[in-house]
Amino acid sequence: MRVLMIGDVVGRLGRQTLAHLLPTLRRQHRIDLVIANGENAAGGKGLTPATAQELLSAGVDVITSGNHIWEYRELYPLLDDKDSPVLRPHNYPGGAPGRGVWRRGSVAVVNLQGRVFMPHDVDCPFRAADELLTQLKDDAKVIIVDMHAEATSEKVALGWYLDGRASAVLGTHTHIPTADARILPKGTAYITDVGMTGARDSVIGMEVESVLQRFLTQLPVRLAPVEKGVAVLNAVLVEVDEQSGRAIDICRLDCEVE
Repeated sequence: MRVLMIGDVVGRLGRQTLAHLLPTLRRQHRIDLVIANGENAAGGKGLTPATAQELLSAGVDVITSGNHIWEYRELYPLLDDKDSPVLRPHNYPGGAPGRGVWRRGSVAVVNLQGRVFMPHDVDCPFRAADELLTQLKDDAKVIIVDMHAEATSEKVALGWYLDGRASAVLGTHTHIPTADARILPKGTAYITDVGMTGARDSVIGMEVESVLQRFLTQLPVRLAPVEKGVAVLNAVLVEVDEQSGRAIDICRLDCEVE
C-alpha cells in the first residue's frame, strides 16, 4: 500500500498547488491513500466546510488537523459527521466536536496533538495512542499517525514509542520539512515534519513583512498567507506491507511550481 502524506496546506495558494499537482502525483506514484493536514487551509488559519471540500475534490482522502481546527465553528458539524474524513486531534478532552481516527477496512489514520510549546488543554498523546492502538490492533493492519506538534523531541519520542505498533508516525505543524525520513528498527516509518504546501517565499506560508513586524515590535500584527508566487508542495510517500503493517519505505516527495 502506498500512502502520500502532504504537509500543512496554507491558504488559497496551498489549496491551488495541491489541486494542480495531486492528480499527476497520484497517477505517477500509484498512490492508494492521500492524507493532507488542512488546519491552515482557510486563510492561513483554520478550515471551513468549503475549503475542506476543495481539498477532498482535489483527491485528498483524509484531512488531518491540529490546534487551529477550531477557528471556524461552521466546521463543527462536519467534524461530528461520522462519515466525514475530516479529523481533529484524538487527544482533545471528551465532549470536543469530532473524532481523531478514520477507518477504511484494515486501514486507520490517527490524528494526535503534542503538548510541548502547544496549548495544554489536550490529554497526553502517548497515553491516548496506547488506548487507541489497543482498540485498533485486532482490526487495523495499516495505521498512519499524524503527530501535530511543535517540539521535535516530542515527535521523535512518539515515533520510538510507537515503533512496531504503527505503520508510520509523520510529524506536522512547524511547516519546515525535515531530512530525517527513515524506517525505525521495528518497522515504523518516521519523519519529524513533512513540511507545508504553500508559498516558498514566505515565513511558514505567511507574508514576510508582517511576520518581521511582529518579531521586531512584539505587537499583535495580523498575519496573512502569501497567495501568489512560487509554491511548494512538501510530502512523504510511505509504502506499507498490508499483511504485517510494517513500513517498507519512506521518501520525501517535494515539488515546486512557478
